[in-house]
Amino acid sequence: MTRPLRSFLFAPASDLRKVDKALSLDADAVILDLEDAVAVSEKVRARSLVLDVLGRAGRVGIYVRVNGVNTSWIVGDLMAVVGSRPAGIMLPKAENAEEIRRVDWLIGQLEEEYGLPPGEMELVPLVETARGVMNAYEIAASCPRVRRLAFGAIDYTLDIGTSLTGQGTEIFYARSQLVVASRAAGIAGPIDTVYPRIKDEEGLAAECRLVRSLGFAGKLVIHPAQLGPVNDIFAPTPGEITYARKVVQAFDEAEARGVAAVQLEGKFIDYPVAAWARRILAIAHSLGLDGENESPK
Repeated sequence: MTRPLRSFLFAPASDLRKVDKALSLDADAVILDLEDAVAVSEKVRARSLVLDVLGRAGRVGIYVRVNGVNTSWIVGDLMAVVGSRPAGIMLPKAENAEEIRRVDWLIGQLEEEYGLPPGEMELVPLVETARGVMNAYEIAASCPRVRRLAFGAIDYTLDIGTSLTGQGTEIFYARSQLVVASRAAGIAGPIDTVYPRIKDEEGLAAECRLVRSLGFAGKLVIHPAQLGPVNDIFAPTPGEITYARKVVQAFDEAEARGVAAVQLEGKFIDYPVAAWARRILAIAHSLGLDGENESPK
């Protein structure tokens, strides 16, 4: 199992100080932002800064958020950055499969021109509108380059005529839609929206626990202080790892006796529960949290 990506930290591509800081932190992925974080007058200059960073950065997991497909900057953004081999491109305001396939085609042409392995670069649709939420499955299934979706709740709530609250009632449907669409398309769990209240660590932790329980795999991050809670909560806890080991051991012993279900600590264990336990152990192993040298079989 490849190492899961729990935290995606945004850094404005036009601010090298913030970019270098972001690259030095414990984010699973860093997103160099050419879109909302960059003023219109700085859009073109920011591309050259991205190229400089990609050329010298000594870390993996660097993504670039380009400008949307309906802007005049999208083609120039892709032509500028694809040749430097970022881990992926984040596409904002993703609303339908056709626009995803157009961007996929252009990336493919650039990969061929630069002699890069075809299909290597990931494409992350950022779903931020009602239309995008309604089309989430077709977006998720649009091309092999799409390996996860991301959710932008601030633009989404603006689009549906409401505002983002601490309770999250107004975005519960959209979150659930992205989780179900991702699973149906056979891709990784989606990445949740940013948490805008930077100093509210308790609220951030509560939201992370909520969206993890819904099926999200990680979270977009806008401040370094948010990385610790996000990375911790989207990783298996010591208790989960211990219990998962017990489940696998108990189920394997039962299966060896020809039994497909067993009770453990008062709970019913069958194939789906055993599959959950194996997945927890695989994630823990990929993150180095299990203290073992071999992945669970």
